[in-house]
Amino acid sequence: MIDYTPTYTDQYQLTMAQVYFNKGMTEETAIFDYFFRKNPFGGGYTIFAGLEDLLTALEDFHFTKEDIAYLKQKSFDDEFIKYLETFEFTGDIYAVKEGDLVFPNRPVISVEAPLPEAQILETMVLNILNYQSLIATKASRMRSSAGDNKKLVDFGLRRAPGAGGYSASRAAMIGGYDATSNVRAGRDYNIPISGTMAHSFIQRYDDELTAFRDFADVRADDCVLLVDTYDTLKSGVPNAIKVGKEMEERGEKMKGIRLDSGDLAWLAKRSRKMLDDAGLDYVKIAASNQLDEHVIRSLLDQGAPIDLFGVGTSLVTGRPDAALDGVYKLAYANGEPRLKLSENVEKINLPGKKQVYRLKSNGGFYGGDVVAIADEDKNDIESMHHPSDPTKSLNLEKYSKEPLLEKIVEQGRRLTEKRDITDIAEYSRQRLNKLPDEFKRFENPHIYKIGLSASLKDERDRLIEHFEEKAGSTV
Repeated sequence: MIDYTPTYTDQYQLTMAQVYFNKGMTEETAIFDYFFRKNPFGGGYTIFAGLEDLLTALEDFHFTKEDIAYLKQKSFDDEFIKYLETFEFTGDIYAVKEGDLVFPNRPVISVEAPLPEAQILETMVLNILNYQSLIATKASRMRSSAGDNKKLVDFGLRRAPGAGGYSASRAAMIGGYDATSNVRAGRDYNIPISGTMAHSFIQRYDDELTAFRDFADVRADDCVLLVDTYDTLKSGVPNAIKVGKEMEERGEKMKGIRLDSGDLAWLAKRSRKMLDDAGLDYVKIAASNQLDEHVIRSLLDQGAPIDLFGVGTSLVTGRPDAALDGVYKLAYANGEPRLKLSENVEKINLPGKKQVYRLKSNGGFYGGDVVAIADEDKNDIESMHHPSDPTKSLNLEKYSKEPLLEKIVEQGRRLTEKRDITDIAEYSRQRLNKLPDEFKRFENPHIYKIGLSASLKDERDRLIEHFEEKAGSTV
């Protein structure tokens, strides 16, 4: 993975940290919450991804000699530079389990640390978690369209936003993909890798058949032929059939063909018939070319006999949203809960140290989370209240409450075992299966309820009144 150091940040994090240092605030405890305000893609849920990468980055999080030499050239004083030379993360982190479903306007992770440390961490937290959660959610939607019996392969590295393609491959697996074309991500994250051939390979040869034969000769155990370079049905598929039959004579089996242009549903149906008529019913059909969850669903609704979908641009760019609007807001500092005022009540963050409980009923998820003050006994939380509409509340008597924020880092040291990506993906699948279907549909999904305990609501309302009065007195 990327070699993260504390200079993987925005400059203003360091300028604020310098003020905290110069004003003697380095030992002051602060709590920052990471959350987002809207599910991507107009959907009803978000898949939380990126946590393991964040934890790995924190294992040896320090300013290198190169970092220090660079910062000495900038407008930071010598004493602050000395502080940075011994900098490390010494705080605590509470987080939802990676792969879980998360929803707007409630903490996903909370960082409790000395103020400068928590501040410097902000940009890296947002960069890693926002992007991977966006891509994992996009991948999950494509898995929903494809069903459980079709293969999904990430083809997106060449279209990704720079090095983002590396972490996109990881996030896609958490969201339900089966493999990636990205060899480096395969190496580092133990992801199955998959690939066929490019049109240039076939163009290099004087004829398509020879190209197919040479490829089959070298890649007999993984032979997938790209059949649309010249004419899919008149040239590509017939030549693939010839090679497939020749492989049978050698005791080998061609694995598949790939369609990369044209009317994919129609071409897949025609190709399937041609392969079956030739006795090659075991040969799979892969499709690529500007696929997303809607195109995949349309192809399968048309009865296209496609076994594998290779998805690139729409996956790694998170089209059409491009970004998850995650934020990192101060909730506690200098021994007091904190909040940011806004004319829009929904944008006022939740103060203090908190816990989030998932409401469950009959073995599944009800469709709501309640945010409470961290030290509240969950059995004492009898109702949850709408964050911005005082007329709406829900009695919680018939629901069980599952705590979601777990302490995973203490005094800078990880408390949990490193999780394999396949375990995270399986956990995500299990959690998604517990979510009622109306939250998973693409069109007009139900809105997942996020409510506040009575104690947290009272605390927030008290602080709103306090800071409004304070702001008014300074005008």
